[in-house]
Amino acid sequence: MPDLSVEAIALVVIALAFGFFNGLHDSSNVVATVISTRAMAPRSALWMAALANGVGPLLFGVAVATTIGHEVVAENAITLPVVFAALLAAILWNVVTLLFGIPSSTSHALIGGIVGAAWAGFGIDSILTAGITKILLALFLSPVLGMIAGYVIIKWLYFLARGASPRINVWFQRGQLLTAVALALSHGTNDAQKTMGIIALGLVATGALSTFTIPLWVIMASAVAMGLGTLFGGWSLIRTLGGKFYRLRPIHGFTAQAASSAVILGAALLGGPVSTTHVVSSSIVGAGSADRVQMVRWGVVSSIVLSWFLTLPATAIVGALLYYAIDALF
Repeated sequence: MPDLSVEAIALVVIALAFGFFNGLHDSSNVVATVISTRAMAPRSALWMAALANGVGPLLFGVAVATTIGHEVVAENAITLPVVFAALLAAILWNVVTLLFGIPSSTSHALIGGIVGAAWAGFGIDSILTAGITKILLALFLSPVLGMIAGYVIIKWLYFLARGASPRINVWFQRGQLLTAVALALSHGTNDAQKTMGIIALGLVATGALSTFTIPLWVIMASAVAMGLGTLFGGWSLIRTLGGKFYRLRPIHGFTAQAASSAVILGAALLGGPVSTTHVVSSSIVGAGSADRVQMVRWGVVSSIVLSWFLTLPATAIVGALLYYAIDALF
């Protein structure tokens, strides 16, 4: 670990706080279905998710971190006020949505904060169009893929299990243990890298790093922060994802976890930062729709979708306002 200035240390601390809140906020995505179907006890599920979230970033590379830190804004816009403003905007959004029990996107919040702060400080030319396009495609296509995957997988499972006795639910319940671990690993892989990317950005801005790279200590610290946040669990969000869409059965939980894991891990390997909240929510809705469209409480779905569309502009505005305040202090 290099010698860090006071500003760099402050940035690392705030970035790790963001990682902690990310884990706290998004733990619901990993454990909601496995808890609601009673495949695992709540505390056991959170411990499993915390450990897997911590291990995930160590296994599957740092492609998402590179996208976040290297392809969003121009190099001249990577300054401490921009990075601080982006982080604080994302943290504030996470806290507000957590308090109201609204599943929102940490990814959207962070990207919105970065874009708003960079735009306020350096103008629209500082935003890298190619990188933003890649990120927006990943963020908006992944829920669609999650819903389709949830629908297709559960239809396929019903076909394979036709004529089976009700005891097959026991197998789906046990299968959830494996898919929950896979989902937690993929979640840690994708989301912890956002913390890594923003820390590396800050280290470049302070001169602690000459070029954008992800040191091992940044990977380890980000993984631990996310794991600790997951351990405390966002219970209001767990209740929303685990029961407010419809009454989940083991086959729904197994399907949603399997579909979400595939989409999130695939995006992480390609360097696409996706919203775990969006993918898991849409996978749950896709699995329920395959049973009966009327079974899904679409009012709950519409309120969540509205929060998705509000996140980017809201955090961009907050990021811009925070930039002006922080820049004045610096």
